[in-house]
Order: sequence, then structure tokens, then C-alpha cells
Amino acid sequence: MPRSVNSVASRARRKKLMKLTKGQFGRRKNVWTVAKNSLEKGLQYAYRDRRAKKRTFRALWIQRINAAARLHGMSYSEFMGKLHKKDIQMSRKVLADLAMNHPDAFKAIVDAVKK
Repeated sequence: MPRSVNSVASRARRKKLMKLTKGQFGRRKNVWTVAKNSLEKGLQYAYRDRRAKKRTFRALWIQRINAAARLHGMSYSEFMGKLHKKDIQMSRKVLADLAMNHPDAFKAIVDAVKK
């Protein structure tokens, strides 16, 4: 009996992978072995960077809050310490947005914390 390799399924698998590498440069988009390696590495980077993105944004928010707090004569750590002591529960994301886009609202929070 002849060997059955199911070329329909094999072709479909390759086609699916080649579709995912469509926008890449050079042989990464049209040579099977290169495209396969490129896709695997790309997926690894995507997995890693979904987690790194959270760290990066938290650092950005802290910098923005620190800059805004210093305009009102406080350091970031001092501001956050007093915020927790007053039991004002606001995320760093919201505080950073207020600091950037609504400085009056941020000033009101700083004043509430200073009392």
C-alpha cells in the first residue's frame, strides 16, 4: 500500500503560516524555513513584550505623577505616601492622566493630600 502523507493538511498548515508572515521583508515572507523561524521568534517577542508593556507604562505614569507633584512642592514618594494615608484610592494611570490633561483636578488632589 502506498504511503499516505495527507498533502492537503500539510499545504493548509504551510499556507496558514505564510499568511501570518505576509508583511515581513525579504525571504521572511516567502521562503518556508525562514518564514517559520521568523514567525516563531516574532511570537516569542510578542509574548515577552505584552508583559514588558505593562512595566513600561507604569514607569511612564510614575514619571508624569512625579513631575506634576514636584510642581506643587512634593516628591512622588511623599505624594503617594500621603495619598495612601488619606485613603484616596486612585490608580497611577488615572493620576498621570489628570496630571497631564487636567492640571486643576490634579492640584485639587494635591491640596486634599496636603491638609
